[in-house]
Amino acid sequence: MADDRKLTPRGEDFAAWYNELVQRAELADYSPVRGSMVIRPWGYGIWERMQRALDDMFKATGHENAYFPLLIPMSFIEKEKEHVAGFKPELAVVTHAGGKELEEPLVIRPTSETVILEMFGKWVQSYRDLPLLINQWANVMRWELRPRLFLRTAEFLWQEGHTAHATAEEAEEETLRMLGVYRDFMENWIGMPPITGLKSDSEKFAGAVRTYTCEAMMQDNKALQAGTSHFLGQNFSRAADFTFQSEHGTEEYAWSTSWGVSTRLVGGMVMTHGDDDGLIVPPRLAPVQVVVIPIYRTDEERSATVAKAREVEARLRDDGVRVKVDDRAHLNPGAKFYEWERKGVPLRVEIGPKDLEKGNLCIARRLFPEGEKRKLFLDEAEALGSIPARLEALQESMKERAKARREANSHRGVTEWGQLAEILEGEGGFVYTGWSGDPAVEARIKEEFKATLRVIPDPEFRSDTAPARCISGEGAAAHEVVWARAY
Repeated sequence: MADDRKLTPRGEDFAAWYNELVQRAELADYSPVRGSMVIRPWGYGIWERMQRALDDMFKATGHENAYFPLLIPMSFIEKEKEHVAGFKPELAVVTHAGGKELEEPLVIRPTSETVILEMFGKWVQSYRDLPLLINQWANVMRWELRPRLFLRTAEFLWQEGHTAHATAEEAEEETLRMLGVYRDFMENWIGMPPITGLKSDSEKFAGAVRTYTCEAMMQDNKALQAGTSHFLGQNFSRAADFTFQSEHGTEEYAWSTSWGVSTRLVGGMVMTHGDDDGLIVPPRLAPVQVVVIPIYRTDEERSATVAKAREVEARLRDDGVRVKVDDRAHLNPGAKFYEWERKGVPLRVEIGPKDLEKGNLCIARRLFPEGEKRKLFLDEAEALGSIPARLEALQESMKERAKARREANSHRGVTEWGQLAEILEGEGGFVYTGWSGDPAVEARIKEEFKATLRVIPDPEFRSDTAPARCISGEGAAAHEVVWARAY
């Protein structure tokens, strides 16, 4: 960067912009352990807001939190053949402890289906004990070869929901219910509207019968798999020998689900809403929604403006606004503006001596409509009374802006291989085509264009006219699908 105060522009190098922003906005930093990150207080504050919102949504749908071990016996992982094959390259394994070699290696959890279903089998005897609806907030480890802060790290934070049911129908209903919870959260809290639907067999979770996904579009037109919900059938129950007595008196294997989102959502938020000046945090997720900055030159002015800042703080706090007064004396106002804009605080209130004289406040908006000025000078009562509504309006506008960008960069009705190639190797985006269901077509597109089949979209996301032919030119289309390059 020529100017170390400025970020690399998104249009010049999106990856460099992202890495610089994450560190300069004090979201995270690299740790001494390769592939791992330190989440700094501002980044963790955003994750905490995500946790609280999701946890409330989970509890509203009947789930309870529990905690399961970090270490899983290797034999548990190996019981489900697809599962071990899918995860083996990413496993971190403990072979020594207490100064001795262990009789059986222990895996640092990459995910917890095996150990949780093992425990479920101890707790459930009959259909009367079902459904069992459990969620865990935890860390996991998957040995990532190409780490990127928040997007792909060896260790990351997440929640993993695990449920057991008496029938396949109940388990499938649960899988789709939680997909809907994720979509609701992504749209209305992150302002990152995803496309939902089914993964192809080659892209599904290792060991699942079906995987449903939330696919969001980032500003560089790449897809981000933001969350998944898996119908596991009876696969993991069989591996754990988890049976129950049915209503008809027969011994049956339980039907299970799992679903999860992670700190990757913080990265998705950055890439959905950030600009060349830094981060923009959706108001519902912002640890600080309004920063109040007193402006002064003399000790007398400092005393008066700081006192007014504290009044403003108290009023906004009474209105339920998360607010902070920045009265650090060693920084000038410009440095404070720069810091809070880079961190993406939605609104800034400035109070100077002239504002006190006039009974005004200055509201500076982090994001504002094109053609308008960033700063508004308003009567104090009007300014303070408008802030909660301004925050809600900003939240909604960020969602609509992201949705409009997604639709503007979605290419429907693509029928020719050359069209597909031109889009994927050019501007990118979501490309809708027909697909016969042949995995060889997926493999060819992945090899030629470094793109994958992201989702077989739910009906509301499909095109008005269903494609008739497979994009390969061979055979009829069994599905309309979305292709994209992805993180």
